[in-house]
Amino acid sequence: MSVPAAKKTEQAATQFDALGTTPSGIEVPITVTPEMTVSDGSGPGEFPYTRGIFPNGYRGRLWTIRQYSGFGTAEATNERYRFLLDRGQTGLSVALDLPTQCGYDPTDPIARSEIGKVGVSLSNLAEAEILFDSIDLSKISTSFTINGTAAIVYALYLAAADKKGVAREKLTGTIQNDILKEYVARGTWIFPVRPSMRLIADSVLYANEQTPRFNPISIAGAHVRDAGSTAVEEMGYTLANGLAYVEEFMRRGGDVNAFAKRLSFFFYVHMDLFEEVAKFRAGRRIWAKLLSERFGVTDEKALHFRFGVVCGGSSLTAAQPYNNIVRVGIETVAAVMGGAQSIFTCAFDEAFQIPTETSAEIALRTQQIVAHESGVARTVDPLGGSYYAEWLTDRMEEEILKVMRGIDDYGGVVKSIEDGYLQAQIAERARERKQAVDDGLRKVVGVNLGERATRDQDSGEVFRLDPEGVRQVLEKYQKVRDSRDDAAVERSLARLGEAAAKDDENVMPYLVECCHAYATVGEMVAALKKEWGEFREPIRF
Repeated sequence: MSVPAAKKTEQAATQFDALGTTPSGIEVPITVTPEMTVSDGSGPGEFPYTRGIFPNGYRGRLWTIRQYSGFGTAEATNERYRFLLDRGQTGLSVALDLPTQCGYDPTDPIARSEIGKVGVSLSNLAEAEILFDSIDLSKISTSFTINGTAAIVYALYLAAADKKGVAREKLTGTIQNDILKEYVARGTWIFPVRPSMRLIADSVLYANEQTPRFNPISIAGAHVRDAGSTAVEEMGYTLANGLAYVEEFMRRGGDVNAFAKRLSFFFYVHMDLFEEVAKFRAGRRIWAKLLSERFGVTDEKALHFRFGVVCGGSSLTAAQPYNNIVRVGIETVAAVMGGAQSIFTCAFDEAFQIPTETSAEIALRTQQIVAHESGVARTVDPLGGSYYAEWLTDRMEEEILKVMRGIDDYGGVVKSIEDGYLQAQIAERARERKQAVDDGLRKVVGVNLGERATRDQDSGEVFRLDPEGVRQVLEKYQKVRDSRDDAAVERSLARLGEAAAKDDENVMPYLVECCHAYATVGEMVAALKKEWGEFREPIRF
């Protein structure tokens, strides 16, 4: 008896993908028909911006091409920045080491073994001046992936611009400054949740006045995704965090039509191309509707869902690393089809080391090839109208809203974090994802498919940090301590502590004052800890 053609197709699909779903668990039909799709009828640049926030897409302006970079000393990182800028990078993306992220000076015993390892050491204004030496801050967009000490690093950037004579209103870029996802995903938190929210509000409201072209927060789903969440949860958690920030800024008296123009978002792009594109299309639609309906936002630009992405992250593998070049290429296409405003592409060796100049250049060229050779940036929302893309966008919207309702039902983002609820959700999803790969339900080439043929594949050039780097960082730090005006430092830190003790005082001017006095990151954090204390992670059993 012969097997019907439809049954054969279904069997083939099951053999190809044992789950028959997207990585978020959305069941994918064998065929999507026109009757299964519903269009909202909007075009590019039209509410609710499903097809993009700009009517002409990348024809008006290409996305900002960045490479996340930073290691060792400020001198070494500055050299890498100028190397990448010379080869066509159009924006900087600053990686900071763990001591800087967590608020420790390099001389602190807990910091010594981590100086310059996962980013550049940046403990004071003198280092910031070196980091941006020979780089025109009025003409380059700078992004900082920093959260616990984001307000301090932003203050350092302002002080560095002041020293270079660059007007603050000319500064462009983004500082991540999203502490909520740190509590649930990365762990570089410092202060308790509520004073941290106050610090973020201070920096956003200050930036609206001082640096009107600079995005003072990039609400980030990226690290939530890499910690284990699905694409649906990544977007749902991120939008929920975004709403929590909006409520805090409004509570502080901010004009939502003004500050929402400077809100931006940040995501990872993983390997399911259609799910990633649908994620961004649905996110744009949901954000515009929520701001309009819940907060009465009327300014069109304030409704825009502007986002940057990383192509890579935990989707890359240390096994057979050259496969990662293909992965990043596919993810870059997804980012462009999804309408990203800023993209940085991981190097193929980033799963196990700091990228070399060679691997970083390949990652940069990947963006340029997609931009100038592939044709995908030629038209707005090139997947718009695809039955599958439209159907999946609708399904993603439904599932994202379910995630957001779950957080609301629990009591909101802050309570979910303080109780450890969100942390537990993400940990469980990470376990499920790992189990699916271990069981072979999700195929990862070089890990559970085809891994035996080239297990010992050469991973190419090895990056090595300068062994003298730590000594140089410590010597420069001591030189600053020896040469600065200690009385001015003490006055500025005292004023910072006094401001932190007052709920209605914005601490940003005092942080900038401290930076100009060459107070260190560790000293400023200590002054704030004295008033606010530290976060203690909840334990759930």
